[in-house]
Amino acid sequence: MDKGNPTDFAVDQRIVYPSQGVGRIVDIKPKSFKDSKLLYYIIYLEFSDMTVMVPVDKAIDLGIRAIVPKSEAEKALAFISEEYAPIPTDWKLRYQMNLDLLKKGSVLDIASVVRSLYHRSKIKELPILERKLYDSALNLLQDEISFSLGKSKEEIAELIRARLES
Repeated sequence: MDKGNPTDFAVDQRIVYPSQGVGRIVDIKPKSFKDSKLLYYIIYLEFSDMTVMVPVDKAIDLGIRAIVPKSEAEKALAFISEEYAPIPTDWKLRYQMNLDLLKKGSVLDIASVVRSLYHRSKIKELPILERKLYDSALNLLQDEISFSLGKSKEEIAELIRARLES
């Protein structure tokens, strides 16, 4: 499957919608808008218990992608236990950097946010906005890796925790 072509997504396929989480395409259908018909993905997002409609031709721009293969999920798990460069102490700068990474939405970007904010929280308690960003990134990472590896979210949460603390 060509990851660059959004029409390759199929009904019942699990996808990642950056900063929204793992979703399942429940339908692909045309909707009339002004004078034309546009094709939409109807995506159910389990974490937020919400269904969204995304124009098929905007899916790639929004960063919607297939769930990573097992090898990529394992790479992300290894990545969170590696050494890392210190991040800025100015929380606003750090927040923006991490928010940008989360919006890019690759599994390694998400792992990077989890790793850096986890280690930062060990030095000093995170401000509320950053804590929410960390929780969101952690949830995204757990979701995607659990689907990729076919393991429960609890198992993956434990694995991530162990890797972060190593």
